[in-house]
Amino acid sequence: MNNKLFSFIRRIKPGGKDMFSRTQRRLTYIYSGLLILFLSLFIIVVYSVLHFFISRNAEQEIKTLVEQESKVIEGYLLENEKKDLREAQGQEIVFTGVNQAFYYVMNPNGEIMMENNQDKRLQQALTPLLNSKVAKNEDVFYETIHLDDIRKERGKHGEFRPDIEQDIRLIIAGHPIIYKGQIIGTLYIGRDFTFATQVFQWVLMILVVLGIIFIGLAIFISQRMSQKAMVPISNAFTRQKEFVADASHELRTPLAVLQSSIDAMEMTIEPEKDDFTGKLLTNMKQEVKRMTSLISDLLTLARSDSNILELRKEVFDFRQVAEKVIESLSSLANKKTISISLDAPKELLAIGDPERLSQLIYILLDNAIKYTPTDGKVKLTLSQEGPGLSITIQDTGIGINSEDVHHIFERFYRADKSRSRQMGGHGLGLSIAKWIVDTHKGNIEVVSTPGEGTTFLIKIPQ
Repeated sequence: MNNKLFSFIRRIKPGGKDMFSRTQRRLTYIYSGLLILFLSLFIIVVYSVLHFFISRNAEQEIKTLVEQESKVIEGYLLENEKKDLREAQGQEIVFTGVNQAFYYVMNPNGEIMMENNQDKRLQQALTPLLNSKVAKNEDVFYETIHLDDIRKERGKHGEFRPDIEQDIRLIIAGHPIIYKGQIIGTLYIGRDFTFATQVFQWVLMILVVLGIIFIGLAIFISQRMSQKAMVPISNAFTRQKEFVADASHELRTPLAVLQSSIDAMEMTIEPEKDDFTGKLLTNMKQEVKRMTSLISDLLTLARSDSNILELRKEVFDFRQVAEKVIESLSSLANKKTISISLDAPKELLAIGDPERLSQLIYILLDNAIKYTPTDGKVKLTLSQEGPGLSITIQDTGIGINSEDVHHIFERFYRADKSRSRQMGGHGLGLSIAKWIVDTHKGNIEVVSTPGEGTTFLIKIPQ
């Protein structure tokens, strides 16, 4: 098993399926996010390119038209020796195109000299608008004209664009009219750009609808991809769980034989006559106990990962359970002259698995005693807070650094490996504690200050 896979597996908390589900969801989010990002960019690019080329083509056409018609007016004035636009007023000089909404020829004072407007009411909106524009050579701009009740009137008279209700989008180009080196007026030509604007809206709507459809497909594809990506890791983790469970189960028998053999050997020798042999047997016994504890923890975690272990739900007196745990740990605490106190009601009924909850406080109290210096204090507080059970374990130990707090529930994690080995820890107790809390649908928090102590806060719903 390579290092990356082992590093991933060793950080899987009790309840591996939840971890795999969360990892698969994260992969789905990443895959779908990338697909949606590329899809959004595609929609933006397609719409922008379409909008650019259609608008650019319309602008180029109307710019060419207004320039040509301006030259026609200038040629007419020169040919007929007209001095200004007033003398050409009323002449149909400018060509009226099919898509042309209007044209106006205005003198420098803003007076209309020539016009052709298919919708007369446009003049009221266009005249002040055109007067406010400073015409430059090949100047093009867009304007939206808001006309109330125009559809009703156009429907009666069959006028310009009866299918448009209120807003008319125009593209307007202006070009100066020059006579003998002087600007004597400006020609404005406008075309209806409403249909093109509606096409842009339709295209955008179609792209958005297609985008929504493809987003659904992207999420589906991402989910399938994430499932396939998790298959080899899931298989490797399953094989690892099976190996740990099988190895733990097989190792329990030889360890039990070793334990009984050591006990039998202790009964056959006299320690005071063979001090060396007595020390060897004591060391062997301690290591066998340590190995037995480690194997038991590994087997518990392996079974919990495989959902073999099931919690028993029953009503019991939690105070009595806590008192038995404290009594079993009293000898360990007395060796370090650590006082263990219990603050709980005389009777505290709880709902859950008494064996697992007993194991929970045993692990946390044992951990507190191990990491609390001589003459320290450990306090266990049990209380009923609303519908939930509250468990608080507080010590005056060495504390945990802030960078280690978020990792202490990971399997085999040790903040200080040398100190943990000296104290007999193997990095699985807190993982089991977290699994017990999670299976009871509870929550566990840690508050710690290095050099002052650590507090475990546990809430278990009832």
